[in-house]
Amino acid sequence: MTAAESARQDPAGAPGYRPIADHGLIGDLHTAALVDTGGTIVWYCCPRFDAPSVFGSILDAERGGSFELSTAAPARTKQFYFPDTNVLITRFSAADGVGEIQDFMPIVDDTDGTGDGVRHRLIRRVRCVRGSLPFRARVAPRFDYGRQSHLLSVRRGRAVFESPSLSLTLSSSTTLEADGQDVRSEFKLNEGECAVFALDRFGEDVALRSCPVEEAEEEFAATVAYWRRWLSSSNYRGRWREMVHRSALTLKLLTYAPTGGIVAAVTTSLPEQIGGERNWDYRYVWIRDSAFCVYALLRLGFGEEAEAFMGFLSRHVSRDGGCASGPLQIMYGIDGRTELPEVELSHLEGYQGSSPVRIGNAAVNQLQLDIYGALLDSVYLYDKWHRPISSSLWDDVHILVDWVCDNWDRPDEGVWETRGGRKDFVYSRLMCWVAIERAMRMAAHRGLPADTPRWQLARDAIYRQIMRRGWSEELKAFVQHFDDNVLDASVLMMPMAKFISPTDPKWLSTLDALGANLVSDSLVYRYDPAVSPDGLRGEDGTFSICSFWYVEGLTRAGRLDEARLAFEKMLTYANHVGLYAEEIGQTGEQLGNFPQAFTHLALISAAFNLDHALG
Repeated sequence: MTAAESARQDPAGAPGYRPIADHGLIGDLHTAALVDTGGTIVWYCCPRFDAPSVFGSILDAERGGSFELSTAAPARTKQFYFPDTNVLITRFSAADGVGEIQDFMPIVDDTDGTGDGVRHRLIRRVRCVRGSLPFRARVAPRFDYGRQSHLLSVRRGRAVFESPSLSLTLSSSTTLEADGQDVRSEFKLNEGECAVFALDRFGEDVALRSCPVEEAEEEFAATVAYWRRWLSSSNYRGRWREMVHRSALTLKLLTYAPTGGIVAAVTTSLPEQIGGERNWDYRYVWIRDSAFCVYALLRLGFGEEAEAFMGFLSRHVSRDGGCASGPLQIMYGIDGRTELPEVELSHLEGYQGSSPVRIGNAAVNQLQLDIYGALLDSVYLYDKWHRPISSSLWDDVHILVDWVCDNWDRPDEGVWETRGGRKDFVYSRLMCWVAIERAMRMAAHRGLPADTPRWQLARDAIYRQIMRRGWSEELKAFVQHFDDNVLDASVLMMPMAKFISPTDPKWLSTLDALGANLVSDSLVYRYDPAVSPDGLRGEDGTFSICSFWYVEGLTRAGRLDEARLAFEKMLTYANHVGLYAEEIGQTGEQLGNFPQAFTHLALISAAFNLDHALG
C-alpha cells in the first residue's frame, strides 16, 4: 500500500487527505515542505515560499502532485524532529524491521541577498535500523499548481523534470524508472544500509549535481549543526522549554533569508472551515505578524532576525506619505513587491473539497491601522533590548507617527481583515495609541527629535475616545467597535500593550465577559460572526493566537492557576511535533494555514510571561 493509498483510507479525513495536523515541516529559509506522517511530501514550492507549488496534493489529492516514500510492508509510523533541529524523522515499524526517513533541506549562504542562483536541495535519506525492509518511492511533480506539463528523462540514477518555468533533477542511490510523467523506485534495505533521494533545482544559473550517500551524510551533519548552533542563542530556561524552542525553530523556518521578511504561514488555502470559503494565501509578509515575531524572537535573545526585519522595514516605508492606506501596506511579497493579485485556481478541488483555492491576497489593499502600533512596538523593543535604532530608521518612525496622528480617527477593516466594510474598531485605535506612545518613549529615552506636543495630543485623544466609545455599559466590557455591544478577543491586547492596568476594574470586567462569551474550555473565538457579520459565509473556529492571549490576560490579572491550566490545555492541541495551524475546530482538529507564525509567537510570549509570574 502506497502512502497515498494509505491516506485515502484514513478515517480521520476525506479520501486522499490526512488531517492538517498530520504533517511536519522542513525548510531552508527560502522555501519549505510539508511531510505527512506516512512519509509523503504533500506541499513544496520552489524556489521560494510564494512560488507555484511542485507538490501540492494537500490541495488536490489527484492533481496536486506529491513525493511518496515509505516502506512497502504494512507498518506503524511515528514522526519526530531530530533534537533541537528542523530535521524531520519519519519512522516505520513493520514485522520484519524498522526503518526511517530523514527529511531536511540544507541551509545555503545567500551571499548576494537575492536568492538567485541559490541551490535549493531537498534530501530524503532512508535508513533501515533493524531487520530488513522493502521500500518504494514515487515522485510525481505537478508544476505551477498543476497547470504546466513537463518532460521527463531518466538515466543512470538521475531523473530530470523540465517544465516551462522550472526544472528539477532527482538523483538517487537506487534504481529509478519512468512511469509516465512520474518516477518510481523499489528497493530493499538491510540493517545498517541507507538510500538517498535528492531533489535539486537546476537551470542556467544552477548546474546539475548528484548526491552520493557520503555527501548526504555530510549535508545531514551540517544541517543539524546549523540548527543547533542557531538555537543555542536562546536565553529561555523556563518550564516549557521544549515547546518554546520548537516554536522558535518554526518561526525561523518561516523567515525568507534574502530579505528578512517573515511569512505568516507556508501554505495557501488550507480552510478555516472544511467545505467553507475562508481559504487564504498566507505566504506573504504581514507587517503585523512579522512585528510580533520580532518581539517573540527578541524575548528569547535572537537579535539577527530582528535586524533583518528592520532592514526589510526601512526599504518599504514610503517617505512621500504613500497612498490612501498610508506609508505602509499591510503586507508585501517576500521580495518586497507591493502587488499581490488574488486569483482562484478552479482546477484544484481544495483540501477535502474546500474551495476556492486562492493564490495572491486581495487584503493587500485594505486599511488596517493596527499595523502601525504592532510595528512601532517592535521597533521600540528592538531599540530597548537589542541595539539603538539608526538615525535613518528614526526618520522612518517619525514619518509613520506623523501619519498616524493625521489618520488614526478613520474606520478600517481591522485586525481580522473582515470583508464586510470598514468600522471604528477598538483594536485599531488601541494600536494607534501604541504607535504614538512607543515613539514618544524612544524620543524621551534617546533625546531624539520629535513633535512631542502634537504626538501627545493625538495619543491622549485616542485614549479618551476608547474609554468613552469603546466601553459598553451594557456588557461591562470593552467591545469590538465603537458604539456597539459586540465582544472581540483582540481587546485582550489592552493590558499587554500597557494601555490599561491588568487589574483595572474595567479590564477585569472585560476579561470576565470574554471568558463567559468567547471562551470554550480555554479555546477562544475571535468574535461571533452571527452578531458581527464579516462579509463571509461559514463559521469561525477558535483562533489559537487569541487562546494564548487569554493565557496572558489571566497571567497579568494575577489569576495564575487559571492561566496555567489554560496554557497546558492549549499545549494539548499542538500536533505530534509541536506545530499549530491557525485555528482549532469543534472536535479539536487543526484548521487553517499551517504552521502559522501568529500562533507560535503567541505561545512564546504566553510561556515567557507565565513562567516569569510563577517564579
